[in-house]
Amino acid sequence: MKAPMMEYTARELMAIAAARKINDGDIVFCGTGISMLAAMAAKHINAPNSIIIFETGAIDSQLEEIPLAVADPRVMFWASANGGLADAFAIMQNPITGQRVVGILGAAQIDRFGNLNSTAIGDYTRPTVRFSGSGGACDVASCVRRTIIFMQHERRKFVSQVDYLTSPGWLNGPEGRDKAGLSGGGPEAVITNLAVMGFDDHTREMFLEAYYPGTTPTQILAHMEFTVDISRAREIQPPTARELQILREQCDPQRLILG
Repeated sequence: MKAPMMEYTARELMAIAAARKINDGDIVFCGTGISMLAAMAAKHINAPNSIIIFETGAIDSQLEEIPLAVADPRVMFWASANGGLADAFAIMQNPITGQRVVGILGAAQIDRFGNLNSTAIGDYTRPTVRFSGSGGACDVASCVRRTIIFMQHERRKFVSQVDYLTSPGWLNGPEGRDKAGLSGGGPEAVITNLAVMGFDDHTREMFLEAYYPGTTPTQILAHMEFTVDISRAREIQPPTARELQILREQCDPQRLILG
C-alpha cells in the first residue's frame, strides 16, 4: 500500500532539499534564516558528523534552539570553540579544512553562471535599490569548495547579467575562476521555491536539476530571464514523514523560520 502524501510548504521543501546536499563530515558555513535551518536539518537527518560554523566565531555549537542571528547567544551553546571572525574565516581558507567547507548564501540577483548580486539594483552610482552588500559572502564564494544558494524563483532575480558582481560564481565559464585566481570550487546548487538548479560540470552553466511537485519545467523557465537546459530535470522526491518531523519538532518547533 502506498504511503499517504505528506503536506508541506515550499519553505520546508527548500530546507530539506538543501539539507540533502550536505554530506556527513562537511563543515557548513552559514548565516541565519533558512540557511541555518537547512544546516540544522542536515545534522539531524543525514549528516550527523557535519560541523556548523558562523562568521562570529562559534564552531560546532549544539544549536538546541534555532538562533535568529549569527550574533544570537544561542549560536554559542556548547560550542567546541568560541572565537572570532578571524577564526571562522581561517577554517574556510585553510587548505585542509577548506576542502570540506560548504557555504550557504543568498542574494538579490543571480545569473546563468551563479554570479551573485547583493549590492545594488540598477546603476551602482544611482541605484534604484541599495542593499547591505557582501558581508562575508564574497569571501565565502571565493574560497570554499562548494556553495549552495537560496533564491526566490522570479525573473527579476534570475537575470541574464547581474547589475553588480558581489560574490563570484563560475564568473564567465569553466576557466573563469582559475583565471581570476580563486582558490575555491564554486556554486553547486540553487535552491528556490520552485526548483533545484545545478551547474554543468563542463560548461558551468546553470541547468534544471529538479522541479517541485505541482510545477513544470516550462513554468520554471517562465520565471527566468535566460534559458537553461531542462533535459535532465526530474521531479524532486518530496520530504519524508521523518524529515518533516525532525524539521518541525527538533529544528524549528517555534516556527521562527518556517512561519
